[in-house]
Order: sequence, then C-alpha cells, then structure tokens
Amino acid sequence: MRRGVLAGAVLLVVAALPLYAAAPSTVGLSISTLNNPFFVDLRDGAQAQAAKAKVPLTVLDAQNDAAREASQIEDLIQKKVAVIAINPTDSNAIVPVIKKVNAAKIPVITVDRGANGGQVAAHIASDNVAGGVMAAGYVGKRLNGKGNVVMLEGIAGTSAARDRGKGFRDGLKKYPGIKLVAVQTADFDRAKGLTVMENILQAQKKIDAVFAQNDEMALGAIKAIEAAKRQKEIFVVGFDATADALAAVKGGAMAATIAQQPKEMGRLAVEAALKLIRKQPVAKFTPVPLKLVTKDTLK
Repeated sequence: MRRGVLAGAVLLVVAALPLYAAAPSTVGLSISTLNNPFFVDLRDGAQAQAAKAKVPLTVLDAQNDAAREASQIEDLIQKKVAVIAINPTDSNAIVPVIKKVNAAKIPVITVDRGANGGQVAAHIASDNVAGGVMAAGYVGKRLNGKGNVVMLEGIAGTSAARDRGKGFRDGLKKYPGIKLVAVQTADFDRAKGLTVMENILQAQKKIDAVFAQNDEMALGAIKAIEAAKRQKEIFVVGFDATADALAAVKGGAMAATIAQQPKEMGRLAVEAALKLIRKQPVAKFTPVPLKLVTKDTLK
C-alpha cells in the first residue's frame, strides 16, 4: 500500500509540473526575420556555438512583425528560459516587451539592433554609425567629392537604419560637392529596393551613386539600374557583405559593401548568454569589427 501511495504521489508531482517549462539553461533567440541571408547567418552562428557548448537554444522568427515578436518573447517568458537574446524588429516597439522580460528577472541581450529602453545586460553589434561613415568615405573618394547620391533606408524605427543613415550623412559632410538627391525607405527588402529604385530613377535624371543600408536593398537597386541601362553611370554600395553581395562585388555589379560578421554576432550572443547563466561578468557592449569590401580587397 505504501508503495502505491508513493507512486501516486510521484505521478501527482510530475503532473503538476508545467508542460511548457524549458530546460534551466535554455537560451531564447528572437530574430527580426529569417527571410534575409544576414539573419540566417546570425542564427547559424548562434546555433553552432550553442551546439558546441551543449546548451539548448530556441530560435524564433518574428517575420518583421513587432507584434509577432512581442508575442513570441512572451512565450519565452512563460517557458522560463534562462536568457533571451533579441534582434529587435523595432527599437521602440520592443521596449515594453523587454520590460516584461526584466519583470520576470530574465537577462536580456540585444543583437545587431539596439533597444531604446528597458534593462539590457549586453549589446552585441557592429558600429553602424562608423559603417555609414565608411560608406560615405568610399563614395566621396570615388566621386572625387562631386556628384548626386541616393540613399535607400531600412525599416524605420530600427537602430541599424537610424545609425547607418546618420553615419552616411555625417560622412558626406566632408564632401560639400556631393548632393543627397533622394532618400527613400525600402525596408531592408530586395523586392522593395528594386521598386523604390525604379521610382527614383524616373524622378532623378542624374545619379552617380547609391548607398543602400543593407545588401538586399542594394541588390534590388542594381536590378532596377540594369533594367534602366544606367549601370555605367551609377555605382552601388551595400552593407552586410552577404554571399550574394560578395558575388555581385566580385562580378562587378556592386562596387562595394560594408562587411559585418553576423555569424560572429550569433556566436557572441550565445557566449554572453552562457556567462549570464553562470553569473559571470559580461561587457555592456561588444563591438564586432567592420571593413570595406571591394573587388580589389576580395582579390
């Protein structure tokens, strides 16, 4: 009888445990979209490091939807993950969500894009302002300080779009002979980059260069420029150094791209999460180096 009672008690305890609880060391990673090679690389870097460290990793795709991202992160809170790493869809919209994570006493890491509020234990990203300045420097030198330039912006509200745009504008101040004739949003998307560039080409008869705040928009812009048969008069600079962009640089369709290291960002995010789990100190900001990639540097 005592064995039966004990067995029943064990069954009751097991049944009472929340079925959705994660392993004590599980790390959650919320990514803005996996419909972009850059963020696929970021995920891959995180997964490789998690596998190496033998720590469970849950990756979620927000599909560029701030509400979806909020809901997914709330699910991670309910599952009691140990740390949540976030690549925000929107740097403002993510703030209330981060505050909910803070209230649950779960450490937060932001990756690639920052948040405009809430308590963040660590931020891992490139210096996007410096990257924008780097792109402006390349454009300015190649144009010998004179010409008409277009900038394609990423998703409004993201720190990456804001900082890359600021850096590019600041960098162009050194070249008063260069005019920024059009600035339009294409949401970091290749198809939108093509459509937006088509419209700009119709409106602007004299364009010398295009700076796109990511490679996807740059590749879309290149298609529009080629279709308009204006590739000999316009060169394009991207940002991220994705595989498609590097191929375009190598082939001469893209003049340059600013190389980030998304796999390294993912690796560092998991590494930081492990330190937080172990109660070890973590740097508030870990910069990931950038470099300018051209056909010559690829050689």
